[in-house]
Amino acid sequence: MPWPHMGCEAGRSTGDKMHIPVLLRESVDFLNVRPAGVYADLTLGLGGHAEEILKKIKSGRLIGIDKDMQAIERAKEALEAYGEKLAVFKADFQEAGELIRRQGYNGLDGFIMDLGVSTLQLKTPERGFGFSSEAPLDMRMDRSRGESAADLVNGLPEGELSRIIFEYGEERWAKRIARTIAARREEKRIDTTRLLARVVEDSIPRGAWPPKTHPATRTFQAIRIAVNGEIDALKAALPEMISMLRTGGRAVVISYHSLEDRVVKDTFRVGARPCTCPPDFPKCVCGKKPALRILTPKPVAPSEAEIKSNPSARSAKLRAAEKI
Repeated sequence: MPWPHMGCEAGRSTGDKMHIPVLLRESVDFLNVRPAGVYADLTLGLGGHAEEILKKIKSGRLIGIDKDMQAIERAKEALEAYGEKLAVFKADFQEAGELIRRQGYNGLDGFIMDLGVSTLQLKTPERGFGFSSEAPLDMRMDRSRGESAADLVNGLPEGELSRIIFEYGEERWAKRIARTIAARREEKRIDTTRLLARVVEDSIPRGAWPPKTHPATRTFQAIRIAVNGEIDALKAALPEMISMLRTGGRAVVISYHSLEDRVVKDTFRVGARPCTCPPDFPKCVCGKKPALRILTPKPVAPSEAEIKSNPSARSAKLRAAEKI
């Protein structure tokens, strides 16, 4: 059974094969790294993007942030040779602005965010992100806090489950899936990945199963997003990080599904066109000036060659903007 594709930052070896970070060349090129600049990788993962940034830094600094302690430990080990050019912290990227200011930095020359679930998380069955093997239904990126996927699946009202699966997973069968979950959990707690996958399988008519992915893929994506508060975190963090950019600083964001991409697109658009005057005003009277220049009028997608060598990149979209 295939792994669910939920977006990932492919990084270093996860124990069985090497993975190339998604849109690596494009993302670092858009970041336009200055040798003495201060940069932030807000989704450090296994350090794939971070290493390319560090190669270009001389007297500058890269601040690496991730809320997954397992990833942080791997990244620290992999990037040890870069010494004091790298500072690594465990935090959600909602906390990044305050954390960076506490380190004495009042501005950044750029930041990168590679959203979604990481290769390391997907390839660690006990984390509960995938369903190719039986595992606890967890899905927390930070396992030290918050409710697990099992807590949500077994505790949320049917209507709220349906909303989450429809909104975050864009799953047309959301009501039927939520109804089946509500019925099955009355009989037995749904606390493993395969149990949930089977519930979804039973909820969707076989003829309606997608041809290339498992029918539970969208549901798993939705529940993962809800467990980790990913969309709300992105909406809160992105404007704050943009506000920390110095003039000429760059924001680079890689997303993997339409909800994420829409947040990035809208945030960049507001920064580039901040006028709040009513649309029927003949001219702007609010006086607000653009803060951003959008560098990607259309999102950058991976090449066919990259998708062939790294299938997890197939839904990636990169957007970049510059502070003006």
